[in-house]
Amino acid sequence: MSSSRSGNLYAEFSRIVTKDLLKSLLEGLDAMVPSLLEAYKAAVASGRRLAMSGVLQCLQKEDTNQNRRTAALLGLPIFFAEDSSNVIRMCDAHGETLDVILKGMQVGLLIGHEGPLLDSFPLEVFNVAVVVEEKIILHDLRDVPTGFAMLMGAIYYLNLEYPRNMKYSFEFLQKVIMTIKPDQCSARIHGLRNKLLRYHL
Repeated sequence: MSSSRSGNLYAEFSRIVTKDLLKSLLEGLDAMVPSLLEAYKAAVASGRRLAMSGVLQCLQKEDTNQNRRTAALLGLPIFFAEDSSNVIRMCDAHGETLDVILKGMQVGLLIGHEGPLLDSFPLEVFNVAVVVEEKIILHDLRDVPTGFAMLMGAIYYLNLEYPRNMKYSFEFLQKVIMTIKPDQCSARIHGLRNKLLRYHL
């Protein structure tokens, strides 16, 4: 997807929901990151989501604002016990060919990193791409949060459904993080939002 097409994506998203695509995701995310990370820690401590510990350990290695955002986003499907394998994939610059990596991806993100992946998510990302129907439609995005914003924009722009395997994660992004139709949450998302608000108190 060219820069002009990504501009169209921005414009169409703004027309549909009257919000700035990247700003609404980043501002909403930054407001929720502390509470989300607390919820993740509590889930690990209770033994319910041990897989989340790897995400939290990445922050112990390098606790930057960008990595906190990335941990919050990539932790969502783990928190909801969803299978993100066909939606979010990591790609070593010198690993498998793109055809192999993209197989089975109907809509999602490809996160490019240098060298073998030793952590739950790469601390050094060099490229993030948006994938639709096993094809890269937008690439050279600078980081994972921007990738998620553009993925949400592409879903709106192309009038796609959210991936079924990650429906709660995407509903949370839409209704809690980006506050698009926030009063139409499912019971599960409504419950998590209330729990996160309690962490704020």
